Order: sequence, then C-alpha cells, then structure tokens
Amino acid sequence: MASDPIADYALLSDCRSAALVGAGGSVDWLCFPRFDSPSIFGRILGEEAGFWAIRPADVTGTSRRYVGPSMVLETAYATGAGTVTVTDALLLGDGNRGHELGAGSPGALLRSVRCTGGEAGVDVIFDPRPEYGLVRPLLQQTAGGLLARGGADVLALSSPVPFELDGGPARARLSLRTGDVVHFVLHHRHSWQDPPPLWDQAEAARRLEDTLEGWRSWSDLHQGYHGPWQDLVNASGRFLQALTYYPTGAMIAAATTSLPEVAGGTRNWDYRYTWIRDASMTLQALWVAACPDEAGKFFQFLAAAVATQQDGEDLQIMYGIGGERDLSERELAHLPGWRSSRPVRVGNGAWQQRQLDIYGELLDSAARLPELLAGLEPETKRFLADAADRAAARWQGPDHGIWEVRGEPRHFLHSKLMCWVAVDRAIRLADALDARDRVRDWEQAREEIAATIRGQGWSDAANSYTQAFGSAELDASSLLLCIVGFLPADDPRMLATIDAVDRHLTDDRGLVYRYRAADGLPGEEGTFLLCTFWLAHALALAGQTERARTIFDRAAGFATDLGLLAEEVSADGRELLGNFPQAFSHIGLVNAAWAIASAEQNGQD
Repeated sequence: MASDPIADYALLSDCRSAALVGAGGSVDWLCFPRFDSPSIFGRILGEEAGFWAIRPADVTGTSRRYVGPSMVLETAYATGAGTVTVTDALLLGDGNRGHELGAGSPGALLRSVRCTGGEAGVDVIFDPRPEYGLVRPLLQQTAGGLLARGGADVLALSSPVPFELDGGPARARLSLRTGDVVHFVLHHRHSWQDPPPLWDQAEAARRLEDTLEGWRSWSDLHQGYHGPWQDLVNASGRFLQALTYYPTGAMIAAATTSLPEVAGGTRNWDYRYTWIRDASMTLQALWVAACPDEAGKFFQFLAAAVATQQDGEDLQIMYGIGGERDLSERELAHLPGWRSSRPVRVGNGAWQQRQLDIYGELLDSAARLPELLAGLEPETKRFLADAADRAAARWQGPDHGIWEVRGEPRHFLHSKLMCWVAVDRAIRLADALDARDRVRDWEQAREEIAATIRGQGWSDAANSYTQAFGSAELDASSLLLCIVGFLPADDPRMLATIDAVDRHLTDDRGLVYRYRAADGLPGEEGTFLLCTFWLAHALALAGQTERARTIFDRAAGFATDLGLLAEEVSADGRELLGNFPQAFSHIGLVNAAWAIASAEQNGQD
C-alpha cells in the first residue's frame, strides 16, 4: 500500500520487468512488458493505481524467503487453523538457462497458494489498473479464468476458481485443506496482439519449476565469490541480474519511480533507466558477484548508446533500457505518492544535464574489459578516444555533478577527477583504441587536471578534499580519489579526507550523507548506503580493515530480511527510503566486500 514500509517489499523479476510484493501478500507494483512501462499495479504510489492481494484469513505469523538462489519468493503464513504458503514468481522463458535468463520471458506473474497443514480460508482480490491507475479495465469471466481489457493492455488471469464481479475488484475465497494447491497466472499482451494464453494447473506448476531451475542454473554458472559476507554478495549479484534488461543488457538504477528520499518530500525521481555514471562500478560488481559475460553485455550496450551522440555534443548521462535518449519528465498529478510524497514523476529530466564525470566512467568501463575492445567497430574505438579528447578539452568547465543538483553548475571535484580518469584510462588503452598518436596530449591533460585537483580541490579549513573548488563543504564522492586510483589510500591528504567524512559527514549511527550543502532543491534527505560502503571501501584500501568491517556492517545491517537494500536510511530512524531496490547500494556492497577481502588476503591491518 501507499503507506507500507518500503522495506516490507520483495522484488520479483523476469529480467525484463519487475514486481514488488508486500509482506502482507499484495502485489503493489508491476510493470509490463518492460521495467519502464506504465504500471499494471501501482498501489505503492496510490490506492487507485491497482493491486493483487492474496492473503489467508486469521494470520498469526508470517515468514518469507527466496527459494534457493532464485528470485522466486515464498511466504509462509500461520493461521488459527492451519498453515499456507504463497509462492510468487515472474516467470522466465521456457527452458531459459544460464546466460539466456530473460530471453523468452512471457510477461507472466505466477502466484501459487498451497495449504501445508490443517485448513485455511484465503482471500484473493484482483484489481488491475493499467497506465499508473488511469485505466479501469473491463473484467469478464472466461473459460479458465478472467479477462481484463482497457487502454492498450489486455490481461488474462488463469484461475481454476471463479471470481465474483460486481463492478469493483474481482474477489474469490479459497477454502483449502492440507495438500491443496491453487495456481494463478497473470498474462499480459498489448491490445493489438493475440489474446494472452490461459494455462491449466499442470502447465502453471511446470513453468514454476522451470523458472526455479533457470535461476539455479544462472547461480551455478555465475556465482563464484567466496569471502566475507558471501551470502550478501551472492544475493546482491542475483539482484543486479534481476535489475538487468535481457534484450540489451542495460541495468536499471532501481525498479521503481518516485519513492522519496524523505517521506512527504518532493525529491522523487524515476530510476528505471541506465546511468553511465554507474557503469564502471557496476562492471566491477558484476565481475565479482556475477560473471564477465553480463559485464560485457552491459558495456556493449553503453558503447552502442553513447556512440550515437553527435560530434561536439556532451555525452548524455543516462539512457532508456532500449537505448532511448529522450527521457522527458512529467508528473502524474492523479497519484498522491507514497505517504503523500508528491509529485509522482515518470521520466527523468536529468537526462539533459551536463555531467563531465561520465567521460571517466565510460573510459574506466572500457579499461575494466580490455578484451572486448578488439571486437569493437573502428567507429566505436574512435568514439571512445574522442571521449577522452572531450574530457581533456572540457574538464575546466562547470557542470551539475554526480548528484545531479538542480541549482547552478559548479566546479565539482568529482567531475574533474573523472575527467582525469578518462585521459588516464585512455592512455592505458591507446593501443587497443588505435590512438597511440593522442597519448602525448592526454598525458599533458592528465598532469594539468591532477595539479588543479591537488591545488584547488583541497581545503585547509576542512582538512579534506571537498565537494567543489573553493568550497569547504564535504562530499562523500571525494572518497573515490583513492578508489579510482588518483591517490594512494594511505596518502596523508587521502587519510585526512577519509577521517573528515567519517567524523563530519555521518549521522549518529555512522552512516554517511552524500553531502550537507545546499543543492537547489527543497527539503532534506537521509544517509546514503552507497556512500557508507564507499567509506568502508576506502578504509580497506588504506589497510584499515577492522574499521572497514565496522562501517560495512553498519550499512549491511540495513538490508531487509530478504537481503534487499534501498537508496537511503531515514535520519530519524531505521526506515529505508528512496527507489527500491537500489542497484547502486548493492554495487557498493559488492565492491566494498571485495576490497576488504582483498586487503585481508594481502595481510594488511
């Protein structure tokens, strides 16, 4: 519901679309057929946006888990007279295994109800509202289930039991005894396509088992991390795969839109897109917790998307999951938002911002996968080299920075740092990019940027590298100075920066804020889990692994019972905030765990 804690939700994925299932048994978010499609169920943003609830009567206890190494959710209910298990899954394509996860996903949500002991009554309420709740579809009984028609969507609900239709939501009451099983499957099609299929119970059961086997095969093939926090790292790898759009390899920043940074606030954005900013850290996390194949596919998507830019243009900072450039932002005025957090937005106006850091993130991504460069088109290689040239030519200009502030452009340290990364990585890749003739210019630019960062990025007043040139305001992104290799982590100024962030940019629990400076937006925000993992990562690189472990555990302690992380934690409690689940938080977890494990293996601390 639009007031339930964000942490109460579980993620389902078929590597094309996503659903959120509440702890009380309601699907309150589902987009078909893509992550960024209008919602079919959207009650998390407003009661009128639709839901599908399955809940036993007289519940006395609840527990839930993902079934093995999968994205199949199992919720066990104890009732006054029995026990019931509800199993939820976005189904994979029939026979999809390993790297093909998501190849043939049918656009189908399965919900299976099993009485595991005694007897129980179970209520089912089905209330789809396509287009973010604007469409109230016509529901009708049909052989084998229900049909819902409205707008551009047709939904078919395979059901062995009849529903009551009275002009509102469809309702059914199940009376189950030990061993009884009922499978429901919701299928989606566009109105101009052939009608969705209706499956019998045997087919539904078979496809559930096939989906479980698909996820098992992916985990067997991909998850080889063995080290500290292994369960959390492996779960994060699955979540990152679950947030990946199979047809292109694009990874969304989060599965939702407009879940706020502060309850009742206005900092509500649509995160169902791919940011170049996230790319290099994403690739490292995929390499650790998943597989180089996924990392390679993601990089190829990025390279193809950005290579469509016109000569002279700044690189666009983000793209749609199909490579779309126009992500124009609009408000859905008919929805009140989670806990009255208005406005609800779709699209993201930040796509038109200038962010100079993306040149470094793009080249750093290429440097992490040098074996792929040989197979790139000559035009793409030239484009990557040209991106380094643009960084060398434009680094002295202002921009909106990594955090996409909506105030006036400034000279953000992180942006200058990533321009340094762009030319540094280009120098390493010069032969692979057929650009040896550009190295001298890149080396000159690298030295100029480095000297400027050392001279203007440091603040004696703050005893730290800071958010922007001429400022004494701290920013967690300064921790990346050592993570990207600009400074050794044990450099005195780097150690001072780490300590300044730890002392002055954290809350009472030791969780890290992005920054505390004015950013041109009203309201405040919570602490950022990603930034807290950055602090752990930087401490590990500095050889301070005990401190790193303490910081890591603080952040990881905010994972839900299913291991999921949001973007932020409220300043006045333990509540998770922001779009959910947040890929960047899981990326930070994976990379920090790897850094700590590597430092400990090297015998530090």
